Amino acid sequence: MKALMIAGDRSGSGKTSITLGIASLLARRLKVQTFKVGMDYIDPSYLAAASGRPCRNLDGYVMSSQEIRMIVDHASQGADLLLIEGVRGLYEGADALSDEGSSAEIAKLLDIPVILVVNARSITRSAAALVKGFMAFDPGIRIRGVILNNVYGASHLAKAEQAIQHHCGVPVLGALPHTPEMGLEMRHLGLVPYREGEMSTAFRETVARIQKVIDAHVAVEGLLACAGEYTPAMVGAGPFIPWENLDVRIGVAFDEAFNFYYADLFDILKGCGADYTFFSPIHDRLPDTDGYILGGGYPELFARELEQNEGMRYAMQSVAARGVPLYAECGGLIYLTDRLTLAAGWRNADTESSYEMAGVVHGITRMPARRVVSYVEGRSCPESPLGGGIFRGHEFHYSDVMLKPGTRFCYQLTRGGGIHDSQDGVLVHRTLASYTHLAPLPARSFLSQFIDECRQRQ
Repeated sequence: MKALMIAGDRSGSGKTSITLGIASLLARRLKVQTFKVGMDYIDPSYLAAASGRPCRNLDGYVMSSQEIRMIVDHASQGADLLLIEGVRGLYEGADALSDEGSSAEIAKLLDIPVILVVNARSITRSAAALVKGFMAFDPGIRIRGVILNNVYGASHLAKAEQAIQHHCGVPVLGALPHTPEMGLEMRHLGLVPYREGEMSTAFRETVARIQKVIDAHVAVEGLLACAGEYTPAMVGAGPFIPWENLDVRIGVAFDEAFNFYYADLFDILKGCGADYTFFSPIHDRLPDTDGYILGGGYPELFARELEQNEGMRYAMQSVAARGVPLYAECGGLIYLTDRLTLAAGWRNADTESSYEMAGVVHGITRMPARRVVSYVEGRSCPESPLGGGIFRGHEFHYSDVMLKPGTRFCYQLTRGGGIHDSQDGVLVHRTLASYTHLAPLPARSFLSQFIDECRQRQ
């Protein structure tokens, strides 16, 4: 099958909108399997909607090279094209002196050509110097073409294109004008999740406008000509193969407030013998299942609605007190605290507001707080419902959780801040709630332990 990466020269280059438009156009005639480099939830939701297939995350800091290949090979079954969106700039990674965690690492590992998106605002000939520098920085990266973004007119394009083709020897495959039509709605932690936007006519119109701009200004056939070949090895797919008899049932919170999940999670759950059912902490009653998972999201935007569903909040307290296994990440952690307090000025509010949450974890969440974006590394204690061991993950939040004295933590971090002083993973009965997000395949042993504990509870 064909394979291609769309990478940026920096954050804000426009690669997300561009990759979204390309995926949507090509999905009309090809089976496009999308991937997103990095521990991101929102971009993959857009790419999944554009392609009609679950988008998968690839991250060289959190995942081993074998795990990355397993994910790619599993997801690519039946696909014609693998389309990978990079993260930040092409070479940005976990540290300054290696490509670990970067788009470049993934491109080299999978031997996939790269199309470089360049923010050409206010530069012409300098765009060639930038591209040439990217090409020379790591000769192991095959940059096959360039897409220029924020181009102001024909003269701007002509000078930049001529310079790139002359000095770099690669084609300019697209030149997008500076236009608000390429913009996607943002908020404090990035893009508005697709799960919210899909119900909006305005959102669908935005995606249609992006498709139209890409169709008019990008040589899609030229992109396909630059794509390389990828042959799945199809080894080690065991973690993704479901049990014949799924003997455990897990309730997964999924609605407007909670929708940050990696697509691999649902395969891994079945590979551990568990089926799952979705429920909404906003709209539903709590289903009767063997355990519960509450992922991340934006509970702060739906705090009033979450407070009003008293039956759900009391049911959460009840199952937690009975020792039913419950695992929560970030937004799920916030929901499980006693109270969520939003400061005056938050989203233009005149006064401070406070909302009752589920009350499983005894403490208060305050927003906004210092914005935290970081890889996480640490060790889990054996008493955790996920078991003990070393892990790597990611934290991304705009809140602080202040817990009552004597709260027990299960995670000791060597990288990342966690909830307090490099401690994360609050343990209450058989509930584990953390700021840390875990990637499902590298954390498969943790998830397997969680499912086993749910199975024993039966």
